[in-house]
Amino acid sequence: MNVGIITVSDRASAGEYEDLGGPALREAVGEYGWTVTAEAMVPDDLERIQQAIRSFEAQGCGLILTTGGTGIAIRDVTPEAIRGIMRVEVPGFGELMRMRSVEMTPNAILSRGLAAVVGQALVVALPGKPVGAVECLGFVRGAVDHAVKLAQRVPTSC
Repeated sequence: MNVGIITVSDRASAGEYEDLGGPALREAVGEYGWTVTAEAMVPDDLERIQQAIRSFEAQGCGLILTTGGTGIAIRDVTPEAIRGIMRVEVPGFGELMRMRSVEMTPNAILSRGLAAVVGQALVVALPGKPVGAVECLGFVRGAVDHAVKLAQRVPTSC
């Protein structure tokens, strides 16, 4: 599976600190046997997030992972960016990520992580903290392959 990873962060994209979320996801993706074919770092800007997602989908990424911008701070707009270009939201992903994460930290209830189909790609919005991003991806990993096939209109057995 071809995967795109988008780090959403004003400060990391400005070079004010090192991106740790993208590399953590790249490592996890490799462990799952998936291939990272595109990576980007963008500021917390609705249009820039949407452009990166559309670009990765056009490049053939069946799975696009975003890390960052899912909280409730004024600049956190990743969910709005995805919803603005999605065909359909997949609520179970966000529900499961929050349900499992809140067992580890009560602040997980503030996360607005989600998944949606954009074009023929599954887009999963993950937290910005590297550990949280990798854990949340692990929580939903079991449904990703099937969801990507459905998004890409590949016939499935169930």
